[in-house]
Amino acid sequence: MSSDRIVIRRKKVTAHGTQHGAWKIAYADFMTAMMAFFLVMWLIAILPRESLPGIAEFFRMPLMTAITGGPQLDESSKVIPGGSPTVIPSKTTPASRHKQRSAQEEEEDRRDQRRLEDLKTDLEALIESDPVLKQFRPQLLLDMTPDGLRIQIVDQQNRPMFATGSAQVQPYMRDILRELGPVFNKLPNRITISGHTDAMQYASGEREYSNWELSADRSNAARRELVAGGLQENKVKRVLGLSSSVSLIKDNPNAAVNRRISLLVLNRRAERRIDEQDATSESLTNLKAIMDGASRPPPIYVGGKGVGDAAGAASATAAAGSEAPAVSGLAPSPAPAPAAGAAGTAR
Repeated sequence: MSSDRIVIRRKKVTAHGTQHGAWKIAYADFMTAMMAFFLVMWLIAILPRESLPGIAEFFRMPLMTAITGGPQLDESSKVIPGGSPTVIPSKTTPASRHKQRSAQEEEEDRRDQRRLEDLKTDLEALIESDPVLKQFRPQLLLDMTPDGLRIQIVDQQNRPMFATGSAQVQPYMRDILRELGPVFNKLPNRITISGHTDAMQYASGEREYSNWELSADRSNAARRELVAGGLQENKVKRVLGLSSSVSLIKDNPNAAVNRRISLLVLNRRAERRIDEQDATSESLTNLKAIMDGASRPPPIYVGGKGVGDAAGAASATAAAGSEAPAVSGLAPSPAPAPAAGAAGTAR
C-alpha cells in the first residue's frame, strides 16, 4: 500500500549581502600603511645627511636596550626579541662613530669660533659707542687667540688701573669692568681672569708678599667688579695671578703696559682641555679611600697613650692631676698674614 505522506524539501538560502564590504577594510589598512610609509620617506628626504646615521642607529638598537637605557648594541645571547643583537646589517663601526662625533665636535667648534668673532665685533662697536669705554679705548686691546677672545685692559704711566702696589681698583677701572660685565652673559662660554704685573720686585723679593700675590689679588678684584656690573657668577672659570711671567713687551719687562688684566672668553676646545687637565684620574687617586680616611678623626696621644678624641684627652689629663703634656694631632693656630714689603715702583 503506497504511503500518502508528502515530503517537502526546501533549499536553505544564505544571504551574502553582508560580506560584500570586507575588502574595503583591507584596502583601508593598505592605504594607511602606504600613507605612513610615504610620510616616513618624505621626512627622511628633507633631513640633513648628518642626521641619517643617528636615525639608522636608533632603528638598529634592540628594544630592551632602548627601554633600559643600556649600550646601543646588546651582546646577550638571548633569543627573545630585543635581547640579542639586531640582524639588520650596520655599516657603522666604533671607529666610524668616533669619527662622526669628531666631525660633529669640529662643526660645533667652528660655530663657536664664529660666535666669538661676532662678540669681538660687538665689543668693538660698544667701545666706540659707549662714552665711558670710548675714552679708555687706547687701554683696551682685543684679539683672537687659539683659546678664545682675549680682552686686555693695560696700564698707562699716567693712568694706572690700581693703586700703587695694591689691589685697590681705581674708579675709571671700575667703570670699565662694570660696563663689560653684562656683555659676557650673551654667550654660554666661560671666562678666565688673569692678573699681570711688571718685573719690578718688592723690597723683600718673593720671600713675603710679592708680585705673585699682588697679581692674584688684582685679578680677583677685577672679578668682583665684573660680578658687581652684572656678570653671572658661574661664568668665571679661573682666576689667575701670573706676576711678570707673561710680559706684553718682553724687551722692556718694566713697561707700564705689562701691568694689565686679561679677560679670556674661552672657546669650547680650550674649556674641554682645562676640564681634562683638572679631572682626577681614578688610577692615580682613590677618592673613596681618601674620603673614608677623612671621616675618621686623627688619633690624639697623651703621655704616649692613644686617646679616642679630644674629650678623652681632657679627661686623661685631669685624671693624671699633673701638668698637661703636649698634645699632638690638634689643629695649629692660624699663622699671621705676611706683611707686604715696600714697593719699589708703581705696579
